[in-house]
Amino acid sequence: MNPILIDFPNQFTTERLLIRIPQPGDGKIVYESIISSINKLKQWLPFAQYEQSELTIEANLREAHVKFIKREDLRFLIFDKETNQFIGSSGLHRPDWEIGKFEIGYWIDTRKSGNGYMTEAVQGITNFAFTELKARRVEIRCDTLNYKSKAIPERIGFQLEGTLRCDDLSVDKSQTRDTHIYALVSSDI
Repeated sequence: MNPILIDFPNQFTTERLLIRIPQPGDGKIVYESIISSINKLKQWLPFAQYEQSELTIEANLREAHVKFIKREDLRFLIFDKETNQFIGSSGLHRPDWEIGKFEIGYWIDTRKSGNGYMTEAVQGITNFAFTELKARRVEIRCDTLNYKSKAIPERIGFQLEGTLRCDDLSVDKSQTRDTHIYALVSSDI
């Protein structure tokens, strides 16, 4: 089946969060979040290595919206359900619709870290993948030195399947890095 014909919700909630597709006009809040968190984001994320502007973020989010509709990439924005404050971004990336496989990536506004929001969001997105998308496999890949990032899959029951040695470059391209691969498969849940 052509993935563009697969119907599923554009948003869902968890106990404290609203998780939804990016919408036109979201660029300002995401830009402000990136700028306030840039020093931490630069340590791990390639997109944070480049100068950001509100317009480039807005354009990127509109492209993400289109990719979501086309089922090429499912980016989500995360908001506090009560206050509507932006918390971070996550999503189901590199979908393989034939197998039912997705990879979760995430980043958080550092002003919101330490409250369990990203763990709750990733758990919610994982549940969404298995229930709404009938996923067979959900992966999380992260740098072995990114302790905060790898704590999330460990906390919610993903299994460490292995480590890819010299799999990637550090964001400053000065050294090779190892990558942990965590996964949940449908028979695990």
